[in-house]
Amino acid sequence: MTTIVGVVVTHKRRELLAESLAVLSSQDRPLDHLIVVDNAAEPEVGELVTSQPIPTTYIPSQHNLGGAGGFALGMLHALALGADWVWCADDDGRPEGPAVLSTLLACADRHRLGQVSPVVVNIDSPDDLAFPLRRGLVWRRKRSELFSGDGESASDDLLPGIASLMNGALFSVDTLEKIGVPDLRLFFRGDEVEMHRRLARSGIAFGTCLTTAYLHPDGSDEFRPILGGRMHTQYPDNEVKRYFTYRNRGYLMSQPGMRKLLPQEYARFTWFFLVQQRDVAGFREWMRLRRLGRSERFERP
Repeated sequence: MTTIVGVVVTHKRRELLAESLAVLSSQDRPLDHLIVVDNAAEPEVGELVTSQPIPTTYIPSQHNLGGAGGFALGMLHALALGADWVWCADDDGRPEGPAVLSTLLACADRHRLGQVSPVVVNIDSPDDLAFPLRRGLVWRRKRSELFSGDGESASDDLLPGIASLMNGALFSVDTLEKIGVPDLRLFFRGDEVEMHRRLARSGIAFGTCLTTAYLHPDGSDEFRPILGGRMHTQYPDNEVKRYFTYRNRGYLMSQPGMRKLLPQEYARFTWFFLVQQRDVAGFREWMRLRRLGRSERFERP
């Protein structure tokens, strides 16, 4: 019998978490167990978790592990419980309905995947993607645009080789044994990209199931168009997010499988800061944070 364990990481979002858990706990293929890692260790969150109609484990962390450490802890605990599959979710998003898990499982079985994700859509406008997705040189912002008919998809229900982690991502135990769990040092921002890097290099078949979705707050505002929209660059809306985003990208871009993107990375951010924004101080800070990541200096600000 296949055992599926859900893993959710939360931090001071009890009301949003309640909405997420309500959908996770009512799947037509029920979770065998649900693990919630609470990075704020709030008693009221523990009460919410234990009130769910399925078996649960509440892990209150007295130290904020971030999304990276929280998912690492939750995934390892799921493996220790004997999970065959681990289904990840966060506290500000939720599956679009009760059939998401069963749809992902069927897709994984049909295409022999070691990892599969739903399409991540804007929670306020489900026809739009929560994050723009690039295919070749073209950026897609609509869910319908993923059905491109351009020969890149293996079928009408799968976008191979691309997956959003951790929003609704489903991993087999064999996959986690081969690629590992998220890197605690990254804290948040880029930890899912780094795990995607390992997944892409592993040779394991993975992708996005186009027939099901995960609802998430819109994150497209961070991706600023440059060169008339032909390219995009990322500029988070506050200093803390920029710190972790740019520092962690500095580390990511120095890793095998990512180094080929370095010329494009320099071109995009140089154009954005110096030409488009005329922000010399911002460019210097971007360079400083990149160097921290490249040197594996993972201090928290």
